[in-house]
Amino acid sequence: MSGHKCSYPWDLQDRYPQDKSVVNKMQQKYWETKQAFIKATGKKEDEHVVASDADLDAKLELFHSIQRTCLDLSKAIVLYQKRICFLSQEENELGKFLRSQGLQDKTRAGKMMQATGKALCFSSQQRLALRNPLCRFHQEVETFRHRAISDTWLTVNRMEQCRTEYRGALLWMKDVSQELDPDLYKQMEKFRKVQTQVRLAKKNFDKLKMDVCQKVDLLGASRCNLLSHMLATYQLAWDQRQGPRNLKVLTKMTCCC
Repeated sequence: MSGHKCSYPWDLQDRYPQDKSVVNKMQQKYWETKQAFIKATGKKEDEHVVASDADLDAKLELFHSIQRTCLDLSKAIVLYQKRICFLSQEENELGKFLRSQGLQDKTRAGKMMQATGKALCFSSQQRLALRNPLCRFHQEVETFRHRAISDTWLTVNRMEQCRTEYRGALLWMKDVSQELDPDLYKQMEKFRKVQTQVRLAKKNFDKLKMDVCQKVDLLGASRCNLLSHMLATYQLAWDQRQGPRNLKVLTKMTCCC
């Protein structure tokens, strides 16, 4: 007795290999489709099964938040660039107008218009300097969206497919267990085959579940690094525009009158 080693349930998969028959595949697809229908219609699922994926669902919420906010950020940067170009153009046109009118006016008011016009033209040029870090910022965000987020999205899709297969297999096993008679060999054999299918589906799902959680964590950290670096670059360009050197130039222009 001491030398006997119990093989159940650890070698269950070896004793009852996966049934690859056409009938089994059709049954498997039926329960997967039923699970997909339950999810699509919002019907209540087993609360214990749902609770077991609470950490995964929290990661998915974070992923969708990153996906949505990065898209909003990309659109905001494009809109900001357009506004800067429009404002710079209007500012430059106003500066040219004041300078041209100042040349025609020989009074002190004419000198003031010329000085103000020069200051506005200079300010419009400095404002356009903000476009370089903004363009770079937009490129980095788009690269992040189309590479990092897209890669994670593909993994999430594969995981969702495996989750549907796993939960469908659970529904199948639940259905078989309700009609199970331990005294009937054929029913026990069928139950064990379905149980093997559940184990295989859970193994695939657990692997992709871990991959998704790791990728979402890495995605969040990468986004923080991206924003930290690019916002620092933009802040530097803004500080240079508002710096003492430019203020000194503007002061000279306005005081020359």
